[in-house]
Amino acid sequence: MRVKQWAEQLIADGIDVVLDIYDLKEGHDKFAFMERMVTDKDVTHVLVICDKVYAEKSDARKAGVGTESQIISKKVYERVDQSKFIPIACEFAEDGNPYLPVFLKSRIWIDFSSSQAVSDNWEKLVRLIFGKPLHEKPKLGKPPVYITSDIAVPSSPATIKFNTFRQALLQGKIGLSLYRNDFLSACIEYIDSLRTRERPDVDSLGKKVLEDCTKLKQARNQIVDWILIESGISPTEEFSEALLAFLEELRELKSRPAELNSWNDAWFEAHELFVYETFLYIIAALLKSGAYKILHEVFTSHYLCLIHGEQKFDTFDCFYGYSKTLQSELAPEGKRLYSPAAELIKRQADRLDVPFESVIEAELLVLLMAFLIPNVRWYPQTLHYSSYGKEFLFFIRATRHKNFLKLAQITGINDVNQLREAVKEGHKRLGVDQWHDFHLQDRSFWSSMNMDNLDTLK
Repeated sequence: MRVKQWAEQLIADGIDVVLDIYDLKEGHDKFAFMERMVTDKDVTHVLVICDKVYAEKSDARKAGVGTESQIISKKVYERVDQSKFIPIACEFAEDGNPYLPVFLKSRIWIDFSSSQAVSDNWEKLVRLIFGKPLHEKPKLGKPPVYITSDIAVPSSPATIKFNTFRQALLQGKIGLSLYRNDFLSACIEYIDSLRTRERPDVDSLGKKVLEDCTKLKQARNQIVDWILIESGISPTEEFSEALLAFLEELRELKSRPAELNSWNDAWFEAHELFVYETFLYIIAALLKSGAYKILHEVFTSHYLCLIHGEQKFDTFDCFYGYSKTLQSELAPEGKRLYSPAAELIKRQADRLDVPFESVIEAELLVLLMAFLIPNVRWYPQTLHYSSYGKEFLFFIRATRHKNFLKLAQITGINDVNQLREAVKEGHKRLGVDQWHDFHLQDRSFWSSMNMDNLDTLK
């Protein structure tokens, strides 16, 4: 009776069923009927209802079941990839395995051993018959840049220097600054070694920029490792000063080398993007470590820039970068990216401890500080990848007073109403109303920063 019930339910679900009680009449050849189920192209699937009795009769080739098994098993063995025959497991042995005939034991089966199992797996069966699986394999995408570019990333001596510094930090060795300076100098030397010092001999400058960004990612990760471990263990004044000095050196590496007399600004785009990306990662790492005082110093400091004999001080927006060359390299066919720089950062976001979501949140914090500090300009490119209604936990937690004090330590503003007014002024100064193509709740970023709810709970 249960087979008849299943047949009726399949028919109700739009599946035409061939069943002996419907289609095998007096005078018909039952063996011809069985063979038709196997050979008829209109019969797309055969459900083999299996229990202990069926399995035993099939293996022993007894009675009609044996004949049926001979007909089906021949077809199964002839075509290993045959998916026409679907074992329906109606009974299980004590060892937990279903009773299936030998010729079906290697096939994927569907559990119909109880009413609950039928209920749980009915959709799976119907989808299988209709060829509409619940989980479909996605379309093949483009290989990652580091595969298609076939880049050999040079080894950096900074790796060994960092391991030495890390051990000195963990062991509390005297003269830690010497180990740190040794490591940071190695980082700067490696980054500088990849700067363009002659006209690039390439067909596509965009490909060259991608190659250099891939090579520079090694340095980005080493810098993040440094920030995470030292700010997490011992965020001292000495560390803060070292970080600010290092940021000044990074800023200079965005520019052309002094020995170049003829150049194109696009030649240095990889380093510009590297500095932008690394700055966001530094902010994310400091946020992760809870180094709020150091974050305040990073945002409020002025950075001495010594380029080609010219001296000037810049605010933190000197670390901003964008791409002119990567649109054609990174954009899917027929699509235009809102920000090739953000797309690159997204593709290179392979750290589990500082994922891309953390980088986006870091840039939201950077934007907040750009609202607050006069003469600072910032366009938050990675926020193009933030979805509607996305909540950023650091800002959400600042609903509570004790967490708002962390934000206050970064901004230097302890009064939430004063903070709100400053954000409104910054919003007007940066012309945020003219920004488009963001998927957040509002282009003012007010909701993303949780402005209405900050410091409203004890």
